[in-house]
Amino acid sequence: MKVRGSVSVPGDKSITHRMLTLAALAPGTSQIGGALTSLDARSSAAVLRRLGAEISPLRSGRSLRIKGRQRFREPSGVLYCGNSGTTARLLMGTLAGHDFPATVTGDRSLSRRPMRRVTIPLRRMGARADHEADDGLPVTIRGGRLKPLRYEMPVASAQVKGCLLLAGLIGGVPVSLREPAPSRDHTERLLRSFGYSVTEADGWIEFVPQGSIEPFQADVPGDVSSAAFLVGLALLAEGGELRISGVGLNPTRTAFLDVLERMGASVDVETTGTSAGEPMGDLVVRPGLLSGVEVKSEEIPGIIDEIPVLAVLASRAEGTTIFREVGELRVKESDRLGLLASNLRGLGASAEVSGDDLVVEGADRPARGAVRTAGDHRLAMAFTVLGTVPGAAVLVDNIGCVDVSFPGFLTTLKALQRRGRE
Repeated sequence: MKVRGSVSVPGDKSITHRMLTLAALAPGTSQIGGALTSLDARSSAAVLRRLGAEISPLRSGRSLRIKGRQRFREPSGVLYCGNSGTTARLLMGTLAGHDFPATVTGDRSLSRRPMRRVTIPLRRMGARADHEADDGLPVTIRGGRLKPLRYEMPVASAQVKGCLLLAGLIGGVPVSLREPAPSRDHTERLLRSFGYSVTEADGWIEFVPQGSIEPFQADVPGDVSSAAFLVGLALLAEGGELRISGVGLNPTRTAFLDVLERMGASVDVETTGTSAGEPMGDLVVRPGLLSGVEVKSEEIPGIIDEIPVLAVLASRAEGTTIFREVGELRVKESDRLGLLASNLRGLGASAEVSGDDLVVEGADRPARGAVRTAGDHRLAMAFTVLGTVPGAAVLVDNIGCVDVSFPGFLTTLKALQRRGRE
């Protein structure tokens, strides 16, 4: 199959969650264009409606209208976040500044994910946070008057960082955070766009609550993590060129392109503008031979969502690729680390987990076999892309789970395949 022409991807998931949250806290009507309409985004919209915001239906191709309120109202029941860790963690930060109890829960997968990484610092700020289980959901938050926070985060996480910055925003208190490695900075950029002081000095992120959340109009860039799967598709093709247009190019989100460059990939980046402080542009991808590389531990926080597609590309590269210290993958939507290795082996590739490292040996034989996703959308998309290699026969057990982040993924993929055969 060859690739040709131009394609776009749905709105950025991380930015959609954050824009929805801030619009729900703005006293008036905001309008958001290009918002993601995935299951995760719908989870955020649903819980914000339960807290008093008026949000129009999330429909592809339509702008969202959100009538917010400066303070949320107490919900009448539990706040269900589906499979969305971003929804749950950002929500707990906003609830910490409200003087009422609210219980946050999710589906079976989300309920197993670690939440003490947010509830411990929220307690330091003065909120109550009670777990029904040891570490996961449900969690009951009772907020109120908060204290300033100075906190060294044990794990680099944009969700944790966003949670604590939103707690400082709602509570009207300064927050100082240090991460072990940089994570995506969408929350900081959005807060700065409302006049808040968010600075970085000596490794510390310093938030001062001096701005004001006002109604706004903004467009969400295309999700670069979703684009990564189409980049992978193009790199594995037999020829041609694919342009992926209107993608967010936030430098905290594009580190996977640096890894691909070291692997020998041909991906050109063309910046076209900005939206809500976020750079946007096009990715132009051409197929080519890839080589194995070592991905160091300090790179992992910046590519955590792209490791599945990088791993399947590594299985087609010449030589060995090692992803160092990727144990965080064990607590994603699935045991993503174990499933990546076992599924690659099941398709005839050489892959193993050594401690917290993932080691993939490249080969040129087509992948053939079945893939178990455990409902993990990124695994489903990565292995579907691997199945486009000529001669491959990959059966993904639950392709429907891709709607969590990339509605229309299969439609886009089939259209590209048809175009490539013309």
